Amino acid sequence: MGAPARSGSPSASNDELTVNPCAVDEASLAPADLFSSLACLRYGASDEPPRWREAAALLAQDPGIVERSVWAAAAAGDARAIAAHLSVDPALATTAGGPFGWHPLTYLCYSRVVPDDSPDRPLAAAELLLDSGADPNTGFLHSGLPTPFTAITGVFGEGEEGAGRQPRHPRSMELAILLLARGAHPADQQALYNRMFRPDDSHLELLFAHGLAEAGPGPWDTRAGADTESRAQVWRRQVDWAAQHGFTERLALLAENGIDTAGVTVILPVIPDDPNARGADGATPLHHAAWTGDLDLIRALLDAGADRTVVDLQYGTTPREWAEHAYQLEAVRLLS
Repeated sequence: MGAPARSGSPSASNDELTVNPCAVDEASLAPADLFSSLACLRYGASDEPPRWREAAALLAQDPGIVERSVWAAAAAGDARAIAAHLSVDPALATTAGGPFGWHPLTYLCYSRVVPDDSPDRPLAAAELLLDSGADPNTGFLHSGLPTPFTAITGVFGEGEEGAGRQPRHPRSMELAILLLARGAHPADQQALYNRMFRPDDSHLELLFAHGLAEAGPGPWDTRAGADTESRAQVWRRQVDWAAQHGFTERLALLAENGIDTAGVTVILPVIPDDPNARGADGATPLHHAAWTGDLDLIRALLDAGADRTVVDLQYGTTPREWAEHAYQLEAVRLLS
């Protein structure tokens, strides 16, 4: 049965759309809901690859999970199982349910369980749900925050916990193209925020190609009680972050698409005179490079004499341990 609506139409009230996925008591969940919870990014500090491996193991042990829940079938990206559910009740394509009260398409977009032997399976499942009436702008309000976490947010992934703990969907670009082609609004504030921390601009290039620069208010901007940032505020954050972190290619891309970048001071990364000096947070530049997985910067810092055994003052951990916590595996190898 469907849960009270926590995902879907932006026309619903803020209370109806609000959920904190991290607050769900997984110990109390039935197997299908437990799989759905473990499989998905929840956008909290507990996001990490072992959860998705546990979900995959649970599904391998009990393949019938997808037959008992359309939301589990969506989290598994199983078009065959989804089709079976919809043949019994077509309304399930737009019914909220599962552990978070999300629509099936939301589970699909936030899931990080994709079988290696069937990497295209989520695309077929997403097409089926969209063909069956799923809203490409579906989403939810995380813990009451005003900015929606949409289907686009889910497939683009990343965020404050880093790309190792909150990775993109393995088929992120293909799913994003599909969602945009079916009507997803390109001005996705949360996706823009989550992807601003690293220099890759593939998400911006795609969104600009689908009208981001000229896009008017989207369905989430006009919902009752909406308190999202203005477009000018969104672009100011993007420009400032790019300038402060030396993302010159991003600044050029923004300017090419009509975003005002005039007057910013670009701070290019430099190797400090003392590469082992701790900042205000008690960590060294090597700690921060390890966290973000910036391999070029790690090499440059090591060449300049950075100590890979130094510990930060807050956690008492080395740069390698920071990389391990962030699941930056190449950085871990480099710092070993």
